[in-house]
Amino acid sequence: MTDFAFAATRRKNPAARLAIGLLAGTMLAGMPAMAFAQEEGAEAPAPAPVVQQDVVQTIAVSGAQRLEPQTILSYIKLRPGDVWTQAAGDEVLKDLYATELFSTASVVNNDGNVVITIVENPVINRIILEGNRRIKNDKILPEIKLSPRQIFTRSKVRADVARIIELYKRQGRFAATVEPKMVELSQNRVDIVFEISEGPKSKVRQINIIGNEAFSDGELRGEMVTKQARLTSFLSSNTSYDPDRLAFDQQKLRQFYLTEGYADFRVVSAVAELTPDKRDFIITYVVEEGERYKFGDVSVDSQIRDFDNDAMTARLPMQGGDWYDAKLVEDTVEQLSELAGTFGYAFADVQPQFRRNPDDLTMNVTFVLREAPRVYVERIDVNGNTLTQDKVVRREFRLAEGDAFNSLSVARSTARINSLGYFQENFEINQVEGSAPDRIVLEANVEEQATGELQLSAGFSSLESFILAGSIRQRNFRGRGQTVGLSLNYSRFSQSAQVSFSEPYVFDRNISAGVDIYRRDLNSFNFRNNERNTTYEQSQTGISIRAGVPLTEYVSAIGSYTFEYEDVSLDESIYFSDRDGDGVATCDPLRASRFLCEAIGERTSSIVGLTLTYNTLDSRLRPTRGERVSWTTEFAGLGGDVKYVRSRAQAGKFWPVGSGFIFSVTGEGGWIRSLEDNDVAGRDDVLLTDRFFLGEPQFRGFDIRGVGPRIVRLSYIDDDDDPTTPTVPESVEDALAGNNRIDDSLGGKAYYLGRAELEIPLGSGAREMGIRPSIFLDVGSLFSVTRPILQDFPNGVQNTDASGNLEFLQRSVDADGNTVVTVVTDPVAPDGTANEPNIVFPAFREVFVGDSPSPRISVGFGVNWNSPFGPFRIDLSHVLKKQVGDDTKTFSFNVGTQF
Repeated sequence: MTDFAFAATRRKNPAARLAIGLLAGTMLAGMPAMAFAQEEGAEAPAPAPVVQQDVVQTIAVSGAQRLEPQTILSYIKLRPGDVWTQAAGDEVLKDLYATELFSTASVVNNDGNVVITIVENPVINRIILEGNRRIKNDKILPEIKLSPRQIFTRSKVRADVARIIELYKRQGRFAATVEPKMVELSQNRVDIVFEISEGPKSKVRQINIIGNEAFSDGELRGEMVTKQARLTSFLSSNTSYDPDRLAFDQQKLRQFYLTEGYADFRVVSAVAELTPDKRDFIITYVVEEGERYKFGDVSVDSQIRDFDNDAMTARLPMQGGDWYDAKLVEDTVEQLSELAGTFGYAFADVQPQFRRNPDDLTMNVTFVLREAPRVYVERIDVNGNTLTQDKVVRREFRLAEGDAFNSLSVARSTARINSLGYFQENFEINQVEGSAPDRIVLEANVEEQATGELQLSAGFSSLESFILAGSIRQRNFRGRGQTVGLSLNYSRFSQSAQVSFSEPYVFDRNISAGVDIYRRDLNSFNFRNNERNTTYEQSQTGISIRAGVPLTEYVSAIGSYTFEYEDVSLDESIYFSDRDGDGVATCDPLRASRFLCEAIGERTSSIVGLTLTYNTLDSRLRPTRGERVSWTTEFAGLGGDVKYVRSRAQAGKFWPVGSGFIFSVTGEGGWIRSLEDNDVAGRDDVLLTDRFFLGEPQFRGFDIRGVGPRIVRLSYIDDDDDPTTPTVPESVEDALAGNNRIDDSLGGKAYYLGRAELEIPLGSGAREMGIRPSIFLDVGSLFSVTRPILQDFPNGVQNTDASGNLEFLQRSVDADGNTVVTVVTDPVAPDGTANEPNIVFPAFREVFVGDSPSPRISVGFGVNWNSPFGPFRIDLSHVLKKQVGDDTKTFSFNVGTQF
């Protein structure tokens, strides 16, 4: 329409020009005659005609729908009374198109009456995305500036297409294309459809390095974050091209060369070329290594009077003649700054000064500690705590206002506040200059986190089958740092309920106190016919009171008192029998074994305990560095029915080993000694329920109570298929692997367990989800129990009557010809034949295995996950060393239980 209007305008203008041309031609044709007449003096010359200019009289708008004509006229500069020219018409069109409100526009001048004809841009009804699978709508739509009810413009569509393509490029999909389409609707409305072809992810096919001589291409590629796409790297996300990663890799190369002594190294260029099919990138680095330098003269020049230059120089980690290492220089600067901070110089400035000697390729380094005043803490500010009281944070500071500044005390304060678990991870105390050069303000800018925990979960455990768990706990009750909790747990083999309360600072003094009231029901089990069967039921009801005081900054002592009522019972329908026929069923050692019969009964325990703990961990919840050592001794005998001394020791150390890896070594051990002597042969003085047990989940690779002393029943078998020869007991391995497996764990009076574990870092997304994989090595053993008196019945167990006489089965035939079986005590039938013994248990032999301090060893891979359904732990283990009788387990997992 615009082109057509201009054509109409042009048709009018040539006609006018033609009329003027004819008039001019007539005048020119008459000029000789006129000149001749003048020469004759006939007439005076006539004046030249004046051309009239076209003045705009009116301006009208045609085609407006949503916009008022006056609004449209306000967009242009042309007004009535202006002179109409072709340039004025062009300016009108420019003004209209600049608003981006019109799809077409034209202007026509009819003898001063200007008519503007427009077609308005449509209104957007909705935005539709098609073809996007890798990036969801909620990620793309915020990038699109067009929105429903806005005026459609092509420039905005083009800009949105560019934004979508850029979004895909950030995902490494450089082959992505976006085709916008417009679907016309009624009432001048349109749907905007972005048809997206995502294409494959652009990989890094090849990384070329030009100019390297000291190190191979493979060595340098190993230092980079970006990796070449290979069949073995299909799980890696670093094979895609990322411009930011390209810049980071240049820094990594420079850092690597500087640590190897190449002080003049530089990356000349780094070019990433996209292949024609847009599927791969080829990255080429051009480097210039330069010469390799060694350390020359290395010294410390301290302008602070408290430091001796010669003594500090002697303790520097580098010496003249060592290869130059820029990273070592940075670490030394940090160490010197921390050293100055421990002496109160918070703002000490350590500057390394370099003097390069190209002749002998040495680098002289002088660490200059510039003069600074000793600093004192002017003020401690706590900000951002909306729930937690100030005193809860302030009491964790190892510095007080007015104290001399000490960087070690600040670091310790940071670790203690982080260990509270009330605030954001990686909390740091900010150091701000005070009102004077020798004053400093310590700021604790905290961000409150949810400290209340409400968990209702159901899960399945390979250890305890179906699990129901519910707990509510507030770790920062009323903002005072108190902990209040209630928990209920139910599974096939255990049920528990506990109410707890703890106060870390009683009456605002550095004394902790707490109380727990609990009820625990534990169903122990053994194996019968290769299935777990409940053996004894142990119920514990008790109350525990504890109080603790710090002895030093890192050492604390906790005293406790526990009073507990315990009831151990067996299923009478399974393990009780009336062997003597007196009408009273008692625990049958043949059914339940003697040690279970000995554990039956009710008893009370009065236990006093003391725990000494040394703790330098940087976090109680998820430590990354530091160590923890504890020793606990318990004495039972101040009242109650049991008397023993039990001790446990635990130790652990954590190291960050770089790149996010955390290595830890932990160990624990314990022993128990009875203070009573039962004087019964084959019976241990320590009750079964007071002994230690070892296995899943503490010892990965072994089933629950799968390690340590146990009694295994061996069946007698006919190994040569000859009924005339005596049967022999089967092997322990066959008994444990067979379908008629019968074994009972006895526990032990001593154990040890060690773990070495390496936590593997993942990406930020997995870390935020709480996923923490690790590889581990476990070593341990459970041992030391009195050897029991074993039973051996090669012919089976023959029943007896109330008087203790052996019973026999006497067979006879009644008058009807039926066989009648009668229980008698005479081994000989009236007809002189031998009666059949009344066997109530088949032949078996008991063997005692597993009581050895020899280490059991397992290795494996595990994953911790703080899932929405509760903590989740999965382990895949392989046992390298075990003892006869140990019960191994390769795969285990737990959902909804603590680990």
